[in-house]
This record gives sequence, C-alpha cells and structure tokens, in this order.
Amino acid sequence: MRFLLSIMFLGWCFLLKAQNITVLSKDDSSPIPFAHIILKPVNSNGKEQVLLTDDNGQAKIEPLTMRQQMAVTISFVGHEKLRDTTYIDSDKTYYIKAESQILNQVVVTGQYAPNSPEKAVHKIRIIDEKKIESMAAINLRDVLTNEMNIRLSQDNILGTSMSLQGVSGENVKILVDGVPMIGRQNGNIDLSQINLNNIERIEIIEGPMSVSYGTNALAGTINLITKKQQKKTVDVGVNSYYESIGNYNLTGRVGIQKGKNMLAVSGGRNFFDGWKDGEQFSFFDFEPQLADSNRFYSWKPKEQYFGEAQYIYRFDKLTLNYKGAYFKEKITNRGLPRAPFGETAFDDYYNTWRIDNAIYLNGEVAKDKNINVLAAYNDYKRIKNTYYKDLTTLQELLSENPSDQDTSKFTLFNSRGTYSTSKKETKLNYEVGYDVNIETAYGRRIEDTFQRIEDYAAFASLEYMPVKSLTIRPGLRYAYNTAYTSPLIPSLNLKFVPNVKKVNASGTFRFSYARGFRAPSLKELYFYFVDINHNIKGNQDLKAEYSHNFSLAYSYTKIKRSKVYKVEASGFYNDIKNMITLAQTVGTEFSYTNLGEFKTTGANLSGEVAIEHLKFSLGGSYIGRYNTLSETEDVETFSFTPEIRSSVLYEVKKMDLTLALFYKYTGKLPNFTIDAEDNVSQTFMDAYHTADLTITKLFWKKRISLGVGSKNLFNVRDVNAVAAGGVHSSNSGSVPVAMGRTYFASLAFNIGAK
Repeated sequence: MRFLLSIMFLGWCFLLKAQNITVLSKDDSSPIPFAHIILKPVNSNGKEQVLLTDDNGQAKIEPLTMRQQMAVTISFVGHEKLRDTTYIDSDKTYYIKAESQILNQVVVTGQYAPNSPEKAVHKIRIIDEKKIESMAAINLRDVLTNEMNIRLSQDNILGTSMSLQGVSGENVKILVDGVPMIGRQNGNIDLSQINLNNIERIEIIEGPMSVSYGTNALAGTINLITKKQQKKTVDVGVNSYYESIGNYNLTGRVGIQKGKNMLAVSGGRNFFDGWKDGEQFSFFDFEPQLADSNRFYSWKPKEQYFGEAQYIYRFDKLTLNYKGAYFKEKITNRGLPRAPFGETAFDDYYNTWRIDNAIYLNGEVAKDKNINVLAAYNDYKRIKNTYYKDLTTLQELLSENPSDQDTSKFTLFNSRGTYSTSKKETKLNYEVGYDVNIETAYGRRIEDTFQRIEDYAAFASLEYMPVKSLTIRPGLRYAYNTAYTSPLIPSLNLKFVPNVKKVNASGTFRFSYARGFRAPSLKELYFYFVDINHNIKGNQDLKAEYSHNFSLAYSYTKIKRSKVYKVEASGFYNDIKNMITLAQTVGTEFSYTNLGEFKTTGANLSGEVAIEHLKFSLGGSYIGRYNTLSETEDVETFSFTPEIRSSVLYEVKKMDLTLALFYKYTGKLPNFTIDAEDNVSQTFMDAYHTADLTITKLFWKKRISLGVGSKNLFNVRDVNAVAAGGVHSSNSGSVPVAMGRTYFASLAFNIGAK
C-alpha cells in the first residue's frame, strides 16, 4: 500500500511539473518567436491558457492539477494554422508550415469563388481597411492619391477624375459590391462622392475586365467591398473628423448580428466650407463675411448626406444580402460681385442625388459549385440652378436664361449572375454568366428629353491546369445592344508558378491579353444642346471603342520567420481604336465622332518588406502616352511620365500606437498640340510631390481611436500647366491639385457586446 501511494505521489508531482511547447518552422526547423498558442480543455471546465512563444520558439505551460486532454491551436502570420488534441504530459514540439497567402487576404473581383490574391489568375491590388484608416481617407479620392499608375485630376465643379495606366477615367469601371456606379459627368465618376464609411477593402485590377464586366472596363476595374461581417453581436461606432481647410465630418454605424441574421445601418454628414488661396487657418472665425470678392472660392463649398442599410441572412452555404443606399450633395458656387457697384452676383447651385438598391444571392449550391446573382437599381439625378442674387437684401431670383438651368437624370437596372466550379482536385474549372443593363437618361439636353439603351450579354471562361504550376484561363463575351453593334470580346490569362511546392518562397508569372471596349454613352449618342452660345449634338452612328491590352507581371514572395519580402515587376501595352472625341463637324456645330486612336505603355517595379510590426513599401513606374500628332508631325511617338510612391507603417503594440507615412512623386506630364495656324508646340504639366503623415492611438481596450496628422506636407496647391484649360477652368497656366498643407484630427468610438 505504501508503495502504491508513493507511485501516486510521484505521478501527481509529474503532472504538476510545468511543461514546454516548442514551435519550429517545418521548412528549416528554425524556432518561431511570437507564435500564438491556445490550450483548451476537452470535455472539461478547466482553465484555458493563451501563450506566446519566446525567441527560442518555446512557451511554458502552467502546471495542470489533473491529467486532462487539451485542444491545441497554434497560429503565426504567414503560416498555416495547426490544430491538435493531446495529453500534455511531456514537452511537445510542433512544426508549422509557411503558406503563401499572407495576412489571410481574400479577393472576389473576377474570381470563380472567394480566393487569395496569390492564387488568382489576375494581378489584384488590395487596399485594405488598415490602410484606409492609416490614411485618414474619407472618400475614394483620398485613398487613391498614393496608388501607382493612378493620376488624379481636379475640376472644382465636376469633382475629381482619374486615369489608370495613362487611360482616362471614362474607361475605368467603378463597382460597389459588383454593381456599376452611374452618373458620369464628362465621362467620369466624381471620386469625392464615393465615401468609405462602410468600406472594408478596395480591389483594383489593371487592364481590361470587359469579359466579366462589360463596357467601361477597358483600362481597369475598381471594386469597393462593403463590410458584411462583425465579431460582436452588437457593434456601435461613431467617427468624427476635422480638417483645417474647413472639413467637418460625422459618421456612424450600428450593426446587430444574431444567429444567421445581420442588420447594419450606417450614415453621416460631410461638410466643407470652401477654400481659396491665401485663406488663413483658424479653428473659429468670428469675422463678418463681407459681400465682396472674398465670397468667391476656387474650391467650392460642399455638403454631403449619406446613409446605408444592409440586411444579411446566411443559410448553410448560401448568403442572401439586401443593401440600400442614399446620397445627397450640394455644391455652392458663389459668383464675383458684378460691376459697376458690386451689389449683385450670379450664384450656381449643383444638387446631386443617388439612390441605390441591390439584392445578392451567393455561395455554394453544392460542393465546389458556386452561384453569384445580383439585381440592382440605381437612380442618379443632378440639378443645376443659377440665381440672380441681391447682395444688399440677400434676395434670390431664378435666372431667366434657359442655359443657366439644367436637370439630368439617369437610371440603371443591372442584373448579373454566374455559375462556376472551384474544385481543387481537378484540372478544369469554369464559369458561365449573364449580364443585363438597361439604362435611361432624362434631361432637357437629351434629344426628345428621354432615351433608353439596353444591353444583354452572355460570357464564359474556364481555368485549365495541365500541370499544377500552370493555369490557363481563356474567356469570351457576346452582347446584343439596342443602340450600337457590340464587339465580340475575348481574353486570355496565364499564370505560371515555377516552384509550386515551395511555400516559404515563391515566384509567379502572369501574362494576359484582353480586348476591352467602351460603349458610347447616352450623352454621346443623344446629347442636344443648341442655343446662342452652344451647338453640340450627339451622334447615333457612333461605334464602340475597343482596345488590345497586353500585360506581363512577375511577383516574388519570401517568408522567413516573422519577415515577409515581396518584389513585383510588370509591364503593359494598350492600343485603343475608335476613340470617341468631341470634334467640330460643320460650321460651328460640334458632335461626337470615332476619330481617335490612342496608345499607352509602361513598366512598374515595386518592393515590400514586413518585419514584425514594421511594413515598408517602395515602387516606381514609367508610363508613356501616345502623341497623335506623331502620325503627321515630327514629334515623339510617346511622352513618358515617371511616378514614385512609398509608404511606411509602424505599430507600437505595447502602446497601441500606429505611425504611417505616405509619399508620392507625380512626374512631369508632357504633350504636343497644334494651333489654328498649324504650329506644333509642346504642352506640359509640372511635376509635384505629395505626402501624408498620420499618428493613431487606441484607448480604453481599443474602443476609442484618436488620430492626428497632416496631409499634403509639401504644400502643393496649383501646378503650372502650359496651355492648360477646360470648360470649367480658365486658361491661366495652372491647374488645381490640392489645397495646400492641412492638419486633421479624428476621434472614433467603437462599443460592442457579445
């Protein structure tokens, strides 16, 4: 009996002895520090332990009071998660394998099913929520200022437009959860109208995606993905933002998730009181506003209201989602006092409304068989009114000149559906789909005040893997349009991974050929604006623009312990035919014609390093734009522009502090023009530098976030541009880029309950 008691005592002491868990790399058996270990008792109410490995990859377990079976979960960034169930009665060693999917990112644009960007055939650039917050970005314009191959242009009435790969924004498809945005002015969507209050990430694909998304996806596609998940049952957030140029913003979100249901409501108000060069920064301005030339602002006062409601129901493998959104904007353009006494002025008001509704059904209908169906209805209206204002009595009268008033209304019904397979064990997967777009336009400047255009398309593609390292994806789209003849759209994508079995270091080649197209818009087909000052008519015989795009890209990623290294190099060539151009036809009449031919070419090189809590990136590009005059004059065929961008993101975990710095150099933009006397001259827009700095601190268990910083550190305002000018900007030799150096502060509260 005494002998048995001794054995039991020794066994009890053995159980009380602390044990170690060691985590090593499966590739080279090196220790992995800062690996996350969770020990949870199986079929017991015992204590759960959360551990972190030291520099030797070891973590010490607290002594157990009895022999228990434990569920072990080990995770570390850049490595596959490991799970095990065992009795911890001795030291344990686990080996975890590196994986190429970094930071668990997922993309959906152009994919058969949600996928990692490394496995996608297309080269997809992701702007995640962390970067959006680090940039203190309010709208799409803010976040794209630091992106490569993207150049922004500013019209202080029409808003912010962009070019991608040197191609204008009317050839860029902008989607929100896969639904096209409408309401283009001069062919462009105003990026400052696209708020990021409820956006989780932004996916950018350069080059044509016309097979999947149809017209306007000639230069590239930008897809904004809204938030669809939350970790807490109730999630409440409020965010306030102030910027020294007179921005006062307030947004909020309430989300409730219970079982298979989720309901989220968000909204806010953005207010900008206008800015002009020479304006002095002041938190509070108690000076009276005189009715003199100071009432005129180069950057117009703007007020926005927006809201969104979203309901999601999750079946076992399918998700049903409804989303409704509302947006209203008012831009005020106060005119200069009129001579000789300055007691009257003409003021313009631009009011914009957007109402968007969409319903989605997506997920698996069977194992590795997916559907993705949406139906959306978008309504856009813009009204311009000009008033004759008495500056002594402040009385306003609507101008009697018909050309001073304008109402434009566009609607779009869009339905898109795909059926695809995503089997990992087979060599062949495919996708088939349809795309229906019915668009209407209403306005006094539209022929017969109302027009309608319908487009019905079918598309298909397949992914064939003859060997594990090679993926071949051909695609084809056919469409019928009620207003013009649609071209047949083919594409071919190749992805080659030489060392497919190597997970801690991998290189990927991607090649693509795609034919893109841009359909004539309703305005270009049916615009009619004839008065004493204007004679512009649409052209119903227009053909669709089409392009040939070739691109080649190589990316290399290496993961070594807690470090991630990434290098990317790429090049592209665009050849666009039948470009639609507004040209003088007969006498003083202007009309849209298929006169243009345009080409762009370029190369990019970028690198990224992530070392624990530090992330650094640096990249450059060199883009050439075709000079049409080179066909008849002795000028260069391409004019090239350099770009350089960089960012640094550093997290101080112990202090819950994040520092972020973003920099971009936008190079000189040259071009050639010919005057009325057939004299060729060179035009250009000067180069400029932009940089933003942000510091963010978390408080109260990360429920409160305080951000401060400065935007446009180099104090860029107007940039010299020889022969610059346009419909809404004078030929003054400069173009607006930014409002000088600004300072901002944001305060966010996020309170939730499980």
